[in-house]
Amino acid sequence: MRTAPDQPSHERTSSPAPTAGVARTTPLTALSRVPWGEIQDSTGNAAAIPLLLNSVAWGDPETAGAALVDLRRRICQYGFVVEQATAATVPFLWELAQLPQVTCRAEIIQLLRSIAGARQWESTAAVYPKLLNHRENPVVWERQARQAVRAKSGALKSLMADDDTEIAHATTELARALDE
Repeated sequence: MRTAPDQPSHERTSSPAPTAGVARTTPLTALSRVPWGEIQDSTGNAAAIPLLLNSVAWGDPETAGAALVDLRRRICQYGFVVEQATAATVPFLWELAQLPQVTCRAEIIQLLRSIAGARQWESTAAVYPKLLNHRENPVVWERQARQAVRAKSGALKSLMADDDTEIAHATTELARALDE
């Protein structure tokens, strides 16, 4: 039974129509699906990574840049040492690299390029094979991280065509690294 127009109704009506121009998906919605507290970055527990990714996504240029520097230190230290949390972070980096409102997209693509080229643990294991016998195997982390970069490489074409030449150049470098 409907109530009079001047009285509030307790009946459910149809859902409001989505506002025009609003994205169908919100960035980083899948962050909660990753058990960040159970995996490691270079500082220990990787629980801070979602906050850093959100700061990159929504921060002003200074905040986003600082968060990306910290994130790089945690998942690709020195530009070539990946961690357990790296592969889990890569899909979110790809997502952010494609969002026009993100202020440090070229730097994100450069980070993806560093991850794609990381071979530190494999090189070490070639000289010191006992590394492969450890419970936590960083060679596996490195391979998983590279595979995660390759898995989303379908975005390369649109990023190379970006009007921002810095983004297009960084993407070209990433594409070259993936071809190696």
